[in-house]
Amino acid sequence: MEDNARQEKVRKYEEFVDKRLKPDLIHAISQRDKVFEQQKIFSDLRRNIENLEKNSVTSLRTLVNLGSEVYLQAEVPDTQRIFVDIGFGFHVEFTWSEALNYIEKREEKIARFVKGFENYFNFQLRKPYQSGYFDIYQIYTKLLMSLAVIQRCKEEMLNKNKD
Repeated sequence: MEDNARQEKVRKYEEFVDKRLKPDLIHAISQRDKVFEQQKIFSDLRRNIENLEKNSVTSLRTLVNLGSEVYLQAEVPDTQRIFVDIGFGFHVEFTWSEALNYIEKREEKIARFVKGFENYFNFQLRKPYQSGYFDIYQIYTKLLMSLAVIQRCKEEMLNKNKD
């Protein structure tokens, strides 16, 4: 009888993990990956601008992705001003130095977001394990709070981009 009760409890925990925790974790990882992708985009843009400055490039030929992996060859006669996607489909024309300043601020903001989320997430989810106490509901609650922090930080970033 006791063995059946234990097996039933294990089955319920496994079902809870499979149906609730794993999808939430996948969502959290997806959100994290989007933030890391933003980091990479800004890092690549910064490196490209620095290369343009270093090599004193005043014009260039490039391939432009038109979508669906269809490319068109383009010539840029003046590279001194560039357009940077600032979100919501808006682009701002910057000089190289203005763009580098903007990128630096965005990278700092993203780094603070990632660091804050990782600290919160690691602290909240490891605490039950470090104390030797395992409560699946508590871990799930912490995961949901972490997801709420991600959403709040994401909204803050979007609101700050509007300003």
